[in-house]
Amino acid sequence: MSFRWVFTQPEQAEAISNLMEVLNVPESIARLLAIRGISSFEDAKQFFRPTLNELHDPFLMKDMDRASERLSLAIRSNEKVLVYGDYDVDGTTATAIMYSFLKEFGVEVDYYIPHRFKEGYGINPEGIQYAHEIGAHVIVSVDCGITAVEEALEIKSLGMDLIICDHHTVGEHLPDAFAVLDPKREDCEYPFDGLSGAGVGFKLVQATLARLGLPAQVAYKYLDLLAISIASDIVPIIDENRILMWAGLERLRTEPRVGVQALMNLIRLPQAELDTKKIVFSIGPRINAAGRMGDASTAVRLLIANDELEAKLMARELEGINAKRRDTDTTTMNEAVQQIEEQLNMDRISALVLFDANWHLGVIGIVASRLVDQYHRPAIMLSEVDGKIKGSARSIRGFNIYEAIRECEDLLEQFGGHEYAAGLTLKDGALKEFRKRMNSKAIEELSGNSFEAELLVDTEIQLAEIDGKFWKLLHQFQPFGPANTKPIFVSNGLKVVGVPSIVGNGHLKLRVRQEDSPVFDAIGFNMHEFMPKVRDGKLFNIAYELEENTWNGNTALQLHLRDIQET
Repeated sequence: MSFRWVFTQPEQAEAISNLMEVLNVPESIARLLAIRGISSFEDAKQFFRPTLNELHDPFLMKDMDRASERLSLAIRSNEKVLVYGDYDVDGTTATAIMYSFLKEFGVEVDYYIPHRFKEGYGINPEGIQYAHEIGAHVIVSVDCGITAVEEALEIKSLGMDLIICDHHTVGEHLPDAFAVLDPKREDCEYPFDGLSGAGVGFKLVQATLARLGLPAQVAYKYLDLLAISIASDIVPIIDENRILMWAGLERLRTEPRVGVQALMNLIRLPQAELDTKKIVFSIGPRINAAGRMGDASTAVRLLIANDELEAKLMARELEGINAKRRDTDTTTMNEAVQQIEEQLNMDRISALVLFDANWHLGVIGIVASRLVDQYHRPAIMLSEVDGKIKGSARSIRGFNIYEAIRECEDLLEQFGGHEYAAGLTLKDGALKEFRKRMNSKAIEELSGNSFEAELLVDTEIQLAEIDGKFWKLLHQFQPFGPANTKPIFVSNGLKVVGVPSIVGNGHLKLRVRQEDSPVFDAIGFNMHEFMPKVRDGKLFNIAYELEENTWNGNTALQLHLRDIQET
């Protein structure tokens, strides 16, 4: 697939020259920093040298004083506590953090994760009843609860205190809970509102430790779980998240908990090479698989395990669940593509709205994301559960899928989400009209070139700029993720040195040079169709990421190709 290259521009272009001077770095590095909102020496120092000492005071978060006081009282009084989580990676890691923290202090603690299909997302009557039956005095919800207005009243009527730890958008009314922790509250002055659900739970752990007179370092043992949460929940890797991700990766590489270690050993994931991308594509999907296929308790049991044998058993069980999930993904994707090719005229369709009653609700969000990548259109995948049509939506840049769905509110029983992803349940008989309106909205808002796949490029550089110093500086931009993505460079007027080849399963491998630059190895995964553009001495332009490649014990810089265009 070819892309339309879109060059990212810094908001403060004047910062580039200043950064070049005060940091003594090349213009390309200064531009990368400016694109990321860094404009001064102090900004750069914090970016390149993150430290846990720079974490925000948890008591700056609205209601943290009440929440931490109540939780510390529960610990001192040995009250029974129920941790109520969500079934995705963020929810299960948040549950494991809070459960493990309370367990360590001898609290009689239990956890509850709703079944994805039988109960759905969030606090529900079944979970409340469970808390009441086991005699819980306190319910701590993590990664959910901010919309549980009626449920909070029910919990209060049963004599239990509810502490909400959430990071989702606040609705019209706040739940009447004992404490509501959510940095997105309008009346919350916490300096950073991009925390994951587990991140909000972690801040409560920090504050509770302070109430108990214990050092903040006690909470750092949970940073491995927090890093998995941050990476998997696709929250911005800036501000506090960048610090937590940096420290969490270090813990994952050196001393991960038993369950995470067992999972990494099983899938043969080298700890020393662990980064955000490997979490997103290797660890996260396996933890997520349990909830996607129905019951997330297997994931929680892995994450709270203290026994190596139990951890190995849970890791194997998760791997088996994930294998089934992958098979279901593949089948669903093939059926969706077949439906598009046989039933839709892509010249007249701007939004993909696909329905099959038998599609698995746990995987349609993944498939919707893949359809967006393949067709570069908003995609909504719908299935049927207990007679209700439910679905997941994903979108492209420039089309707010949440707002588009909200405009169809009269056709929906419920919906929620954000600009790029949403979930929804249709009213009976509303599918045809919903499909019509979504397509009309997409036609109205998206122009012709919106359907061209975009590649966001950071800057153009000369290959001669790439040396040891450049790589050392670039390496310090990690950890990568949203708002701090791995830089994509463009270099123009290249030619092949030697003979390009196709290796593996359709991968393009070649060596390139730009005028008198050094020669670099380059690899383009699944890019065999670009061979004609680089043969016969033609000059061409490339978009690429820079990475290290180790082969037969030798490590060298390599260009990871993202696109090739003729000059």
